[in-house]
Amino acid sequence: MPMDILEKYYNIKADQSIQIGRQTRYVSNGLLYTIVSVTHVEQEVLIELYEMSEHMAKHSDKKVSRFVAGKDGKYLVTHENEDYVVLQNQFHTVNRNRKTGRQLARFHNRGKRLQAPVKSLNRAGEWKDYWAARLDQMEKVWSGLIHEPPREEFDKLFIESFPYYMGLCENAIQYVTDTELDEQLHRFDYGTICHERFHDELWKSEHNIRNPFDWVLDHPSRDISEWIRDRYFKSSRTLRPDMAKFLYEYQSLSPISPFGWRLVYARLLFPLHYFVCVEEYYNTNSHSAKKRLEETLVRYLRDTQDYERFLRSFYAMAGVKKSLPAVEWL
Repeated sequence: MPMDILEKYYNIKADQSIQIGRQTRYVSNGLLYTIVSVTHVEQEVLIELYEMSEHMAKHSDKKVSRFVAGKDGKYLVTHENEDYVVLQNQFHTVNRNRKTGRQLARFHNRGKRLQAPVKSLNRAGEWKDYWAARLDQMEKVWSGLIHEPPREEFDKLFIESFPYYMGLCENAIQYVTDTELDEQLHRFDYGTICHERFHDELWKSEHNIRNPFDWVLDHPSRDISEWIRDRYFKSSRTLRPDMAKFLYEYQSLSPISPFGWRLVYARLLFPLHYFVCVEEYYNTNSHSAKKRLEETLVRYLRDTQDYERFLRSFYAMAGVKKSLPAVEWL
C-alpha cells in the first residue's frame, strides 16, 4: 500500500487520500503528499529536478512540489525492489481569474536565476537534432510500409500524408538554423525552467500543483508555443482573442525578443500533433486507441489548410511589430 511507504520511510501518517486528475495524493497535517515511482528515472535527472524544485521554492513559488527527505535523511527510498520519491505541497485553491500568461512569465523569470548545472534535462539548442532524429525514425517506419499494401486505413493515410509533414519538419529545422544565424540574443533569451508540454490545464488542477517532473530547461519560447498549439487544437475559433490575452499578459512582465518570436514560430511549424498521433498509433496494441487515433489523423488531414492559414498569419495575429521572415510556400 502506498500509505505504508509514507509511514515506514517518511514517518508521515496520512489522514486521507484524494484523487487529483490521474494522480492519488495523500493528506497529512494539512499538507499534500505525492508518491512518485522513479525506478526508471536516472539519478542525474532526479538531482536536477530536486535542484530546480528547491530553487523555485526558495524564490517564492509557493505552489511548487518539494522533495521530502526520509527518516534516514535520503530523498530516494527503495520498497519491494521499486524506487520512490515523495513530493510535498501546501494547499492552494485555484484562482479562476488568474492570468496564465502573467503567471508563466513570472515562473520563467524565477527559473532564469537557477544557478545549479542542468545537463540531462537541458533541451536548449537541441530542437533541430531532436526533430531530425524523430523524423528519421518516422521515415524508417514509412519506408517499411510503402512497399506493401496498407493493412489498415491508418497505414494508407500515413503513407499518403508523411511526405507533406516531412516537408514541414524540414522547414522547421531550417527556420531554427536561420534564426540562430540572423538574430541577436537578448535578456529574454536566457534559458529557464520550462515544461515538457505546457498547456492551460496544467495549472488548473483543484490544488494548483506545479510538479517538477513536468519540467525541462529550455528557451522560454517552448512554453509559449506549446500553450498556443494546445489552444489552437482545442478551440481554434477563439484562438485569436485567447492568444492575444495570453501574450499581452506574458509580455506585461517579459517582452518577447525577435529571436524568441522566431523560435515560437519554428515550434508551431514543427508538426508535433502529427508526430504524436502517428507514434502513439504504432506504439499501442489497443484497438479502441487505434480507432481514436485514426479519427484524430483524419481530422488533422482534413484541417491541413486551416493550419497553414494559421501559420501564414501567425505573426500578425500575435501582434508582432517587427517584420520577421515567413515560410514562402505557405
